[in-house]
Amino acid sequence: MHIKWLQTCAKYYKNLVSFMDLERYLESEWVRTIGCTEPASIAYAAGVARRWLGKAARRIQLEVDQRTYKNCYAIGIPHTDIGGRTKTGIVWAAAIGASLKEANGLECFKDVTRQDILDAEALIKSGGVFISKVPTSHLYIDLILEDGDGHTVHTRIEETHTNLVLIERDGEVVEQKDGGSTDPTMEARRWAEGLDIPDMIQIAQGMGEGERARLKEGKDLNLKISRHGLQLFPHSFVELLESDPLTNISGHVCAGVYARMWGASMPVMSVAGSGNKGITLTVPISLIRDEWGVDESRQDEALLIGMLYTSKITSHLGSLSTVCGCSNAAGIGLAAALTYMRGGGEAEISRAVNNMVGNITGMICDGAKIGCALKTMTAVDAAFRATALAMSGVGIPYEDGIVGHEAEESIQNMVRIANGMHKTDEEILGIMDKKMAKIRKLLGKSAES
Repeated sequence: MHIKWLQTCAKYYKNLVSFMDLERYLESEWVRTIGCTEPASIAYAAGVARRWLGKAARRIQLEVDQRTYKNCYAIGIPHTDIGGRTKTGIVWAAAIGASLKEANGLECFKDVTRQDILDAEALIKSGGVFISKVPTSHLYIDLILEDGDGHTVHTRIEETHTNLVLIERDGEVVEQKDGGSTDPTMEARRWAEGLDIPDMIQIAQGMGEGERARLKEGKDLNLKISRHGLQLFPHSFVELLESDPLTNISGHVCAGVYARMWGASMPVMSVAGSGNKGITLTVPISLIRDEWGVDESRQDEALLIGMLYTSKITSHLGSLSTVCGCSNAAGIGLAAALTYMRGGGEAEISRAVNNMVGNITGMICDGAKIGCALKTMTAVDAAFRATALAMSGVGIPYEDGIVGHEAEESIQNMVRIANGMHKTDEEILGIMDKKMAKIRKLLGKSAES
């Protein structure tokens, strides 16, 4: 009797901790953002530096990790459309950030004014923006602003997109903390990484009304940008989507990601530090509900399971990776979510994850850009197929390639493949650097290396 009582107390305590952690998890991993998160992170670092500098900058020295560099290479920046053309790229992200009067995290681009764009353009044309890459595998943004009187402000972001670890003014430290050890976002991902499928199901089923309301806000935001994105496509493409329910769903995801990468000035709800992951995960779950006759409660639970799985994989891969996070993290999370929506339990979800790992592992990330829209469409299509097979009792066998006995082993194998692709990143960046030589002439005298 005493042992049974202790077991009951331990189970109650574990559940209590899980629900407390869920609240913190949502605060860190279910976050509004405007525009791609890597340029926004650079602009945030520059905006904070501008606030401490107290005046306009004459020079920007920016060092970033190679993956942040490639994710800023061809990305549109919201609220920068002057004369029918949206500003793109890492130079503009840094220069606009240095022109901002306020630095509002991943939503900093919502405050961009016409004057900010003109100031950024003048700084770029004066040759005052210098970019370099550093050979590190984690997210790293190190920025120094200098005014015309020799004063400087130095800021640094590491591991996750808003984890500001250093503010230094004229060589004196103003704020400083350890890299990822105390970052709430890293803690949230480590928590998700430690969850197994039964844990995720239990946490999802125990959600309160407050958490469900927060999920609804994000679903609505992401569906809105997807519908906006459809208006940017030719009518013939939209007609094609209407011919088949599943093609319609993957097409909505494609449209939302396209609009975001193009630089649409609309907020989205990100998952695991990525708005594209958020769109990839939420839009199919929102659109398939009526088709499958699923009630909103189970839909919410499915979404949270998908989010937790996406964060779990992102914790393994890192905030940025050689492989496409929308396919290899959010795509797998979506398969887990869809399988739960269809009534699947632990065995079926594990089978769906295995099917995804055996199918889409290795899709590369060659930077954030409008072409990501097609990759997300592929990931969504694969997730529906993985789910249909899993619910029919069909899974890729253990004897095949890198697929494990169950989901956890398959994920570990996939991560091992991703971590072995460093040479791939070098080749991708080599191609980008050749292209940048031509683009640089259009940007003025600013240097990139």
